[in-house]
Amino acid sequence: MTDTSGPGRKRPTIYDLATLAGTSPSAVSAVLNGSWKKRRISEKLAERITALAGEQGYAVNIQASVLRRERSNIVGMIVPKYDNRYFGAMAERFEAVARAHGLFPVMTCTQRDPELEFEAARALLSYQVECLVANGATDPDRIADLCAAAGVRVLNLDLPGSKAASVTSDNFAGAQTLTHLILDRCRDDLGYPGPLLFIGGRASDHNTAERIRGFRTAHAERGIALPETHILACGYSPDKTERALDDLPIALPPGLFVNSTITLEGVVGWLNRSVPDHAGRMRYGCFDYDSFAAQLPDNVGMIEQDVDGMIAKVFELIEGGIDTRDHFRVPCILRTPAPCPRS
Repeated sequence: MTDTSGPGRKRPTIYDLATLAGTSPSAVSAVLNGSWKKRRISEKLAERITALAGEQGYAVNIQASVLRRERSNIVGMIVPKYDNRYFGAMAERFEAVARAHGLFPVMTCTQRDPELEFEAARALLSYQVECLVANGATDPDRIADLCAAAGVRVLNLDLPGSKAASVTSDNFAGAQTLTHLILDRCRDDLGYPGPLLFIGGRASDHNTAERIRGFRTAHAERGIALPETHILACGYSPDKTERALDDLPIALPPGLFVNSTITLEGVVGWLNRSVPDHAGRMRYGCFDYDSFAAQLPDNVGMIEQDVDGMIAKVFELIEGGIDTRDHFRVPCILRTPAPCPRS
């Protein structure tokens, strides 16, 4: 048998494993694909073959195995970012729940690049995925068309599309609730009645548009006029946030609705640089949750998107066949700082 140790070694085959185990290649194949009990292969031999496969670094050829089965048991997901607590948590939860359902998860990061998203979707389809989850895709309908042509089920997550079922946070209701909280704290703590400044995101994005709608609605419910200059959809990055605040055409109000934790980095950096004595004179809340950012002294609350609830809905639809184009909105969770203990 060829040496399987060291660089450039030849990968072992089932024939190599069969020779080592003193059995037939078909028996090895049955153990590796999980059908050994049907073949009445002894548990002792199955354990021996499995151990040898591990020792020899044998890896199952997934694509070849798929061709021999009616189902691949593979589910794929494209993810826009890994360096974001929200998307990182979503990827981790997706993988855990997929495995609990007896499915094998395959994920790839696409950096919110529509061409990279499309190529990633095509690559996942080549692995015969049973379902593709387009998470935060910039052009979900294009991916849905690709999957439809391949006869593969598709589902949109975080951002909705019109050609497949979609699961998102209830961005409108979450923003409405957070806006009321910030307005309450500005009034009670600072004597400021509003309006607030909305900062971050892109107005053309569904989620930002829904949050702006909730922000406007909360002001209208209180009879507070909201000038257009108080909507600053400047993008998500900290650098863009700081530049937008540098160019703000109005006096900075003491109450801010921050549209993401990434934007919050820019807000805090700008305040520290441009308003060094802002401590205690500002109140802001953030749509998205970060346990460290929640401890900032002027942060009155954060909206946590219910990742567990969203992923549970995704797998409910996958198990049910996803025979719908409906949009399912999962309620968000308002997180407020714990009150300081009295001395």
